[in-house]
Amino acid sequence: MKKEYPNLKILIENNLDTPETAEAKKLFNLLHDVKTKGFLSQNQFYNVAMWKSPRPKKNYLRNPEQTIIEISKSALVSDEKTKIKLLTELKGVSIAVASALLTIIDPENYGIIDIRVWQLLHLYDEVKTKPSGQGFNLNDYILYLTILREYAREFNLNVRDIERILFFHHRKIQVGNLYSK
Repeated sequence: MKKEYPNLKILIENNLDTPETAEAKKLFNLLHDVKTKGFLSQNQFYNVAMWKSPRPKKNYLRNPEQTIIEISKSALVSDEKTKIKLLTELKGVSIAVASALLTIIDPENYGIIDIRVWQLLHLYDEVKTKPSGQGFNLNDYILYLTILREYAREFNLNVRDIERILFFHHRKIQVGNLYSK
């Protein structure tokens, strides 16, 4: 993978027209009431989890609705680290899936942690570890959010907007297998 721009700021400036995906738009619509009501329904949880990572489907289905409601209620009123810790208590939910749930609920403040975006952040020296963009932990996600939020403030965009711009730019410049690094 080769840099197309001298820095991440110029990359973002040149890709501001990156549109939201139809799938994400549907999910934003499906979860439009979560912040108001203060919790996720089982259907809302399942749809976002399957969108981000369908492999743990059997585990997602093992989460009773009441558990999803209780955990999401607590998570939505918690501090950053506790939000992720609580959501990852749900069966099948990794940090990446938890980040997708938070992003669809609150795109202004959250972005989905993803191998593509992390690899791009590494390419542009924004992060120093995990060049392959795999094996994320809670501290990685907090660092990731910090970086994305700085760019979101600078460009007066949502954190999801920055994440999406970087994700699709990586797809454009990727050479070879995504997981081969």
